Formats: sequence, structure tokens, C-alpha cells
Amino acid sequence: MNRPPRIGADVALSDLPGWNSVEGLEAVGRSFRFETFSAAFEWMTRVARAAEAMDHHPEWRNVYNRVDVILTTHDADGVTELDVRLAKIMDSAFADLTR
Repeated sequence: MNRPPRIGADVALSDLPGWNSVEGLEAVGRSFRFETFSAAFEWMTRVARAAEAMDHHPEWRNVYNRVDVILTTHDADGVTELDVRLAKIMDSAFADLTR
């Protein structure tokens, strides 16, 4: 699969409110908080399905009701449109589950 070129975290962040650059990495990150562990796990499951379909997988860590995410495209050595697309999917799934 051809990967899109690196666009950089600064460009990506202009289109991703609530996301931040990750110190020491060419990556974007965000922490999502849910009411329960089950809600966090449901969100992760939804995102995992989308990530698998995109063949683009997040780095994430789940502790109870919090999921910390880092997105970067390793074979591009930085942030690409794949990361922006996956971040928007994450944001949309989060909005759906927390309404």
C-alpha cells in the first residue's frame, strides 16, 4: 500500500482541535476520558475496526476510563493524512459515545 507523504504535526494540528504535538516525537496525541471502562473499551473497539480497515494502527494506552493516543506514520517518519483521518474517526466515535 502506498503511504501518503509526511505533512508534519503542525499542519495536522490546524485541522484537529483538541489534539497536541507529542514532545520528542513527530506525532500528534490526545487523551480521551469516558465515564466507565466499558465505554472506553467500546470506543477502542470501534476505532480498532476503522484502523484495521485503513491498515493504520494507533499507539494507545488504556487505564480504566482514559485512553491516551499517539498517532504517527512510522514509515513516513512523521504525521501524514492517515493520522489526520484516524484522529477524525476517533473524535467522531468519541462524540457518538459521550452524547
